[in-house]
Amino acid sequence: MSDIASSIARQGIRALIIVNGHGGNYVLANCVQELNAHGPIRAGLYPAREDWADARKAAGIVSSSHEDMHAGELETSIVLAYSPGAVRAGWESADHLSGDRRYLTTLGIGAYTNSGVIGRPSLATADKGNAVLSYLGQSAGRLINLVTAQAD
Repeated sequence: MSDIASSIARQGIRALIIVNGHGGNYVLANCVQELNAHGPIRAGLYPAREDWADARKAAGIVSSSHEDMHAGELETSIVLAYSPGAVRAGWESADHLSGDRRYLTTLGIGAYTNSGVIGRPSLATADKGNAVLSYLGQSAGRLINLVTAQAD
């Protein structure tokens, strides 16, 4: 990331926002934190965990972010909204919960689900997916304003 930041800074770009479609990507969060600590540009990561939480609430997602980890209510709603044919047949009855996943980074998701689902896709709707993405699109402006103001 520092190479990218240095390269774009040489071109006169003073701010960078990394758009992350993976809700739990802590590695990118650490990279952005390092860029802001050591320059040469101001950086932001979007959406942050809190942005996802706010979008879930705005859309009426009822599953918690912990129980709705992969292919659950949130992700299935988004896919139903924008590419319904990409949702596997049987999603309405594919709910699978896996509460304690403390060894996920060691064992991988396969240790906790055979199907890839950890969550409740049965609660998904295209309307919820549209609402999540609409909220995220509108709220991105706050970070854009913050990062660009800090870069000036």
